[in-house]
Amino acid sequence: MGLIKRNPFGHILFVKKGLIRLFALITHRRYRGFNELKIEGSEIIRNLPERNVLFISNHQTYFADVVAMFHVFNASLKGREDSIKNVLYIWNPKLNIYYVAAKETMQAGLLPRILAYAGAISVERTWREKGVDVVEKRDVNPCDSENIKIALEDGWVITFPQGTTKAFKPVRRGTAHIIKQHRPIVIPIVIDGFRRSFDKKGLRMKKKGILQSFIIKEPLDIDYDNDSIDDIVEKVEFAIEQHPSFLKVIPIEELKEAEELNTIRQWEY
Repeated sequence: MGLIKRNPFGHILFVKKGLIRLFALITHRRYRGFNELKIEGSEIIRNLPERNVLFISNHQTYFADVVAMFHVFNASLKGREDSIKNVLYIWNPKLNIYYVAAKETMQAGLLPRILAYAGAISVERTWREKGVDVVEKRDVNPCDSENIKIALEDGWVITFPQGTTKAFKPVRRGTAHIIKQHRPIVIPIVIDGFRRSFDKKGLRMKKKGILQSFIIKEPLDIDYDNDSIDDIVEKVEFAIEQHPSFLKVIPIEELKEAEELNTIRQWEY
């Protein structure tokens, strides 16, 4: 047995801990200071088991969404009530948190490669390459599915089932297959404000004074034996508020503004 502790993917845990601490300290004021993060449902995080939990969320930036989740999850586990006040909660972070990300994104430069060490499960997108939809979808890499299984067996996994930062895109069926096969507890999260606060990559702040919202919902009610893939896809779309029916309640003025910005804002309750 080695003296240096590693996770199932071979990452050295004390290195991973150091990276999470560093990035948390650097980014904290982006969510509490320059902008504010309004959190709901942190008590749900504290009641979850140590392993086999799948977080599903809408997606607004490449990295800022995930970083916010690391903040909120660790703050909640350290007793913060819907708050990330006092960043010392990150001193002893939960190390078995993983997030699913496109391989091409995580290999696009030194910084993404460093961020990947903090917990990325890099997967090859079958429908898109270099920002362009492919005509012929490629087969799913079995290694990707196996890595997600390994991550769930070790801890918590974050995934963005639409596979894109564009709003109201269809949920990918692969997420439903993961849910049906591995039977995790599925926790929906709905975020907003990140698209207005950050650039598309989520690395550069583009506007201050934005109220970002982060809503954690109760576990999704899934019949793993009887729900079909289509049933699960629909449940996921409703849970993360990305079902096409949500478009009907967006004011027309806001929809026009969204078209001009080539994006659609999340409907705020």
